[in-house]
Amino acid sequence: MSSTTDKIKGLANEAVGNVKQGIGSATGNEKLQAEGKAQELKGEAQKTVGNAKDGVKNAAQSAADAVKKI
Repeated sequence: MSSTTDKIKGLANEAVGNVKQGIGSATGNEKLQAEGKAQELKGEAQKTVGNAKDGVKNAAQSAADAVKKI
């Protein structure tokens, strides 16, 4: 999966998780609240993976650029 895909899926999971938490809270459904929190955390993790991939990609590009200058 690309870093952009990870970030988009992460944002989507966070949004759905927040909605589930809100509905669970409004209806008193603790199970739905817990599912929402879990999905939100999954989304945060996916975004972190996407950001890490970007960091590795940028570091590799910087290293390649430095080698070209030699």
